[in-house]
Amino acid sequence: MNAPRFRKQTRVRATLPKRSLTGCFRAAGRSLLFGLCLGGAFACRAADEPFLESQVKAAFLLNFTKFVEWPEAAFEDAHSPIAICVLGDDPFGSALDQMVEGEVVGGRKLLVRRIKQPPPAKLCQVLFVSAITKDVSKILANLERGVLTVGEVGDNFLRAGGVISFTVEDRHVRFDVNQTAAENAGIKLSSRLLRVARLVEK
Repeated sequence: MNAPRFRKQTRVRATLPKRSLTGCFRAAGRSLLFGLCLGGAFACRAADEPFLESQVKAAFLLNFTKFVEWPEAAFEDAHSPIAICVLGDDPFGSALDQMVEGEVVGGRKLLVRRIKQPPPAKLCQVLFVSAITKDVSKILANLERGVLTVGEVGDNFLRAGGVISFTVEDRHVRFDVNQTAAENAGIKLSSRLLRVARLVEK
């Protein structure tokens, strides 16, 4: 498989002023963080503390669901939830659960699942793969279509066939996108999402 090529995106951001974690990420969980990011206003400064970084990533996971279209075959039926699954090590604690609580996207409720093995078809619509997970290439190669895969191991995750990879740049959490992997997975990413990615595969 040919290695994907990436194009650099225009970077427009400002650093958030310090404020309480609870206030910042309660707002983020209700779409403030990503909505403003899509408006080109800022990216959340997060790498000063691992806890804060995990909160930003959790907020992004929630909001990615609002800019993705899944095929109908990705769900059991019209009432099935959108499940954000965390495979292996969980860096989020209860933060991700709190952010998705009460959220509805496209008429579907959101929920969080923590799994130890690669998921069967239709169990997960978003799959977060932690940096310490082994055999990432094998896991991604054997997934059924209809899964938005998100990782945190940089270009290696994308080159293995992952769709979105978190990265920390200048102490800001940002993300890169493998658009071909998204197409291969049968999911469609909004152009608004692609515009705010740091790097996008050509």
